[in-house]
Amino acid sequence: MRLNHVSQYIREVELKREQILSFDRFPLSLPVIRKFKNLKLHPNVTYIIGENGMGKSTLLEGIAIAMGFNPEGGTFNFNFSSYDSHSNLDQYLKVVKGVHRARDSFFFRSETYYNVATNIEELDKEPEGGGKIIDSFGGKSLHEQSHGESFFAAFNERFQGKGIYILDEPEAALSPLRQLSMLARIHELVHQGSQFLISTHSPILMAYPEAKIIELTEDGMQEVRLEETHHYQIMKQFFDDRDRLLHHLFN
Repeated sequence: MRLNHVSQYIREVELKREQILSFDRFPLSLPVIRKFKNLKLHPNVTYIIGENGMGKSTLLEGIAIAMGFNPEGGTFNFNFSSYDSHSNLDQYLKVVKGVHRARDSFFFRSETYYNVATNIEELDKEPEGGGKIIDSFGGKSLHEQSHGESFFAAFNERFQGKGIYILDEPEAALSPLRQLSMLARIHELVHQGSQFLISTHSPILMAYPEAKIIELTEDGMQEVRLEETHHYQIMKQFFDDRDRLLHHLFN
């Protein structure tokens, strides 16, 4: 597959170690931050994976906020706060940008997407010219759709190409079939000059060809192949010998 280097809007993420006085408090106490290596991103798709508690969402959130995104998600133009729960990791991260500037942007957080949908409805009550925001999501209220439908409306309708898209566990409300459809949509957007940074637990989403997979563990971060991830190995073991695995689990 031909790589699209023109779409490398983020080249690297660095840690401002000189500004850190102590690693004893969250989020600086996370292994991925204590042992942080400069995170070089793939020009097309980079995945951040790992078990719960390793700091995937915290790292993604820090990168997004350091870039200028609203902590709860949306485009660079979204500026609202339903609650103030994000960490201050962004203060210690330096985002090294590429030579090109993205024309589109979106920070997708599955856990706060409801708040984004609510903010869209509030803004659309008094639109300031140029039509309603919801029209760029397909025109139908996101609250009047299932979680999966509303999630997919963002990926399929709102993402316009030539963009930087940061997605935190986008598979949360997507069926396996929808996850495959999302892979196809990612492929379309990559060929339209887009770059993705995605945290996920889904081996299906991790399967994008030639993507970079960064796994977070107690030892820090390392690049791995899909087949080396625990997510893939557990799923393969389950389907290759389900009865044996269930026997051990239940006994």
